[in-house]
Parts: sequence; structure tokens; C-alpha cells
Amino acid sequence: MDKPSTTISDLKKKRRMNALISPTLHEIKFNEFVLFILEKKMGTTRRAFLMELARRKGFRVESELSDSVTHIVAENNSCSDVLEWLAGQNVGDSSRFELLDISWLTECMKVGKPVEAIGKHQLVAKVSSSASPSDCITETPPLATKEVSQYACKRRTTLNNCNQKFTDAFEILAKNFEFRENEGICLAFMRAISVLKCLPFTIVRMRDIEGVPWLGEQVKSIIEEIIEDGESSRVKAVLNDERYKSFLLFTSIFGVGLKTSEKWYRQGFRTLDEVKADKSLKLTKMQKAGFLYHEDLVSCVAKEEADAVYLIVKEAVRAFLPEALVTLTGGFRRGKKIGHDVDFLISDPESGEDEQLLPNVIKLWEKQELLLYYDLVESTFEKTKLPSRKVDAMDHFQKCFLILKLHHQKVDSNRSKPPPESKTHEAKNWKAIRVDLVMCPIQQYAYALLGWTGSRQFERDLRRYATHEKKMMLDNHALYDKTKKIFLKAESEEDIFTHLGLDYIEPWERNA
Repeated sequence: MDKPSTTISDLKKKRRMNALISPTLHEIKFNEFVLFILEKKMGTTRRAFLMELARRKGFRVESELSDSVTHIVAENNSCSDVLEWLAGQNVGDSSRFELLDISWLTECMKVGKPVEAIGKHQLVAKVSSSASPSDCITETPPLATKEVSQYACKRRTTLNNCNQKFTDAFEILAKNFEFRENEGICLAFMRAISVLKCLPFTIVRMRDIEGVPWLGEQVKSIIEEIIEDGESSRVKAVLNDERYKSFLLFTSIFGVGLKTSEKWYRQGFRTLDEVKADKSLKLTKMQKAGFLYHEDLVSCVAKEEADAVYLIVKEAVRAFLPEALVTLTGGFRRGKKIGHDVDFLISDPESGEDEQLLPNVIKLWEKQELLLYYDLVESTFEKTKLPSRKVDAMDHFQKCFLILKLHHQKVDSNRSKPPPESKTHEAKNWKAIRVDLVMCPIQQYAYALLGWTGSRQFERDLRRYATHEKKMMLDNHALYDKTKKIFLKAESEEDIFTHLGLDYIEPWERNA
């Protein structure tokens, strides 16, 4: 009978096991640190992997406990567990060892050098009158994970993301499945991203995420791989995938979605130059503008630029409606410093709504030679219509998607330096900016403001919470109580949260 073939996983496991027996010689950069990694509760394979990884980074790692060892690294062990193990090794005075949690080694691997071995990384003794000298605890995450809600609208998520290396990886995977129109897996990764962003501590071991919702086995396996290897093999495969790279490039063009990207990819296009060179392609007006101003539109919009656009929009709107409300929404309202476009919500407290405002503003900007492109979409709202049952449904407001010319001198003078001029536009003193204008009746302003502020996952969960927990229907127009069969009025976002029985979440805490 033929011997079974050796798999890649078998070879990988063998290499890790060999690290215990015949470690590869690596340059020792940090002589003052002599590590011993405790196998207890860790396992032979994982220990071998960590030993080899530490050696590659320049650490001296001993396979056996010896007098030269200075630091003992343990995983899922308390201080008393390690001391109990040391007592059985007949090493004498164990106080000469620095006892550290695996989080210390993980952080060292991340930065490529030793970090301070104090605080959360130490296995330290409890300080209490009833505690015996051997009683010790490990530092635990500052948040009880059982308190993390499955709903983003019940979590406070700031821009301080402690787990960006994980969320960046999942964003790539989610985008890949979005390109493949696999909504289920894409949503699973988006929910994982959302919940990881709210955690006020950095994940350093798998037990840190016990009890956290939306982290299924597939998500956990990727988190574990990143903890162990510093990266995900699945993410690397996606980044090297030709289809993913092509779709990422094509969808960067204003007006190009998944269907057009799929069509171009099937036609054999892989670069934008190839698309532009094919004269048989019939591009829409929006796509032509997307190609024409691509360099500007793919660059980030700074907060100073958004503020400058706000002054242009407010001046134009109030030329026709002096009392109109003009509100900057989207990511900038949530405290972001950069974005890809600038969204504004407009409403008139006096007339309620003026359907001629946006057409008048468009004509004004055309006269001022500020308008590079526009697409005016008329309102489709029916007054008797109930809120949409779909969590991602578009609203029915009159809106205008446009590209404005922003002159550099209009940008706040506090900006540190003007944007660099490209070699192809050395004399160009302006930048093309994507702007969305949304016109809504004053009676629906609070709902529209809440919806257009985002984030997308926050809004998705807010609607899902209304449906499943409160038997209500919420969208950008209204909140309907299905039990009482009435529409609930709201003059502010706070009123909507009160109707839903939720604590108010500030805009800067909605970055889910």
C-alpha cells in the first residue's frame, strides 16, 4: 500500500516540533532577556511556534528551564499556577524569574523588540489582608465581555480603535465577499468589525473575546492566526487575488458599481488605462466624470476641506432660503478627520420643503463655474407610506449627487500646508470634491439626520433593534409603532432614542 502523502499542515507542524529539538540559529539581539515559554495549558505545537518566532526576532529562548532564564512566559495560567509548576522543578528561589503573560511576548513580536514588562503583562500577587503570598492574578480586559450588546446602537464606539490590525483584516475579507455578492458572509465580517471596534482594550489572547457576540468560528480562527502569526493567510490570498484587485480599482471610479466591474473583468480589463483605451465602451455621464476627476476623487477629503465646502453650500442655500438648516452629516459629523465625500442635510423650518431649492443651487453654481457634475434625483416619498422593512433601504428624499470645484484658497487658512500639485496639473489651483445634498421636510429632519449621520452598521442595527425588540419600524423618514398603529413624532435625535427605550448615543460614539 502506498504511503499517504505528506500535507502542508503536516510539514508546518513538523517544523514547529523541530524547533524544540534543533532550533535554527538566529542572531541574538537582546542578550539581557533569556526566555522560557511554559508549555502548560499551551501545548507543544503552539509553544514550538512561539519559540521559533521569538528567536527570529532576536530573543534568546531556552528549550529547558535553566539558571540563565530571566523571564518565564505563560498562557492561560495564573501566577499561582506558574509558582506551583516551578515548585515541582526544584529551582530554588523562584523570585529571580520575571513571570509574564503571553500578552507581553505578543506585543514584543508586534514591535520587534522587548517592551516594558510591567502592569498588565505581569503575573502579580493579589494585595489583600486575606491573601496568601502565592495568590496571584493576571490582568484582565477592562470590559466585561458579557456586557457587550449584539446591537451596535447599544454600544458606544469612538474612533479610538484598539484592534485595528483585526478590523483591517476583516474589512478586506468583507469587501472581497461584497465584490462576489455574497451578502451573508460579508455581513458576518461587518458585524465582527463593528463589535471589535467597540472594545476598549487590545486583544492579545483568545480568552479576551470570550462572550463577545458575532465572533463565529470562522472569525475566531482568523483572529487566532493573526495573534500567532501577526497576519492572516486568507487576507494575503485576497490581496493577491486578481479579481479582487481589479474590482477594487474599477469601483474606485465614481459611477462604477459591481455589475459594471464584473462586465469589465469578464471582458479582460485589468487596468483603468485598458478601459479608457477601448473606444467601444459606452460610459455613462457619471462614469465619464469619474474618470475625468479620478485623481482628485480617490484622494481623501480633509476636515478643513469639508468645512470649506460647508461654507459654499450654506451661502448658496441661504441665497434662496435664508432660514434653512444646513447640516454636515456622515463621517465628519461623527468626528472623522478625513473622508471620501461630504454629505449635507438641508431643511427649511419656514416652508417645510422647497422642491426648487436644489435646482436653483445647481444653476447658481453653474453660473459661478463651480459645478463639475450633478445628478438630481427627485423625491419619491408618499406621505402615507410606512417605514421600509429593509434595514439597508434607500430613503425617498430629493437629493443631488455632484462634484464641486473647491479652490485651494477657500480652504481654512489654519491648514498646515496646501495639497501638493500633481505633475500633470501644476497650474491647477482647485480640487474636485464629491458632495451629496439631501433635501428633507422639517417634520422628518430628526429621522433624516439620524440616518445620514451613520455609521452604516449603527443604522442597520438601530432598525433591526426597532423591529425585533420594540415591534416598531424605523427609516430615515419616520418611526412607526406597530402595536399602537401610530407614527411617533420626533423633534430631535434624542426623541427617537427615547421612543426606542435606548440611552442616547452621541454622534462621535456611533463609529460602528
